Amino acid sequence: MKHLQPSESLANGLLLAFAGGMMDAYTYLCRGQVFANAETGNLVLLGIQLAQRNWGRALYYLWPIMSFALGVLLTEWLRSHFTPLPGLPHWRQLVLVVECGGLLLVSLLPVGPLDWLANVIVSFVSAMQIESFRKFEGNPFSTTMCTGNLRSGTEKLYRCLFLREERAGRGAQDYYSVILFFVLGALVGGLCADLLAGRSILLACLPLSLAFLLMLREPQ
Repeated sequence: MKHLQPSESLANGLLLAFAGGMMDAYTYLCRGQVFANAETGNLVLLGIQLAQRNWGRALYYLWPIMSFALGVLLTEWLRSHFTPLPGLPHWRQLVLVVECGGLLLVSLLPVGPLDWLANVIVSFVSAMQIESFRKFEGNPFSTTMCTGNLRSGTEKLYRCLFLREERAGRGAQDYYSVILFFVLGALVGGLCADLLAGRSILLACLPLSLAFLLMLREPQ
């Protein structure tokens, strides 16, 4: 059996999903009801605003979409140009450092007039996370949205219950665990939003930091 890298372990996926749920709750509750992690929702809202000729509001949803795409481009550039050196962090750890730095910057932005910039930054780091961490326990996962996870988990549940595939049962368990941690992250993010407002995004740095530490044994 192929040895899994720490970045592809289920534990790492759960930590990242928890952070993803917190980020989505934060941008929706504290930054103008934008799902900075789930661009499908922003695309729908963009279309609605265009239909209603609310051009300024349409830009409000367009910026995070463009930022997400830029985050994917930068991550792919980093993946292809990173030269591993002994003693230096793995490139995925660098992504987590950038992500935490971005969330720190967001926490410093005042709530209200700069919400659009906060959403742009969260969308950017979310794209870096989802592009860098795409597989756990040998299966494709998303840690910043759950539609694909729900589909894949339910498909594996069917295979376990009706086709008697034992490995599919473990896969279903993994997918639903990631979904659960995403929801728990959103729950904690929602509770903290009432207490800490714009600064609550800093708490997402905790699971990201734990994921960084988990990857210290990652081969270069």
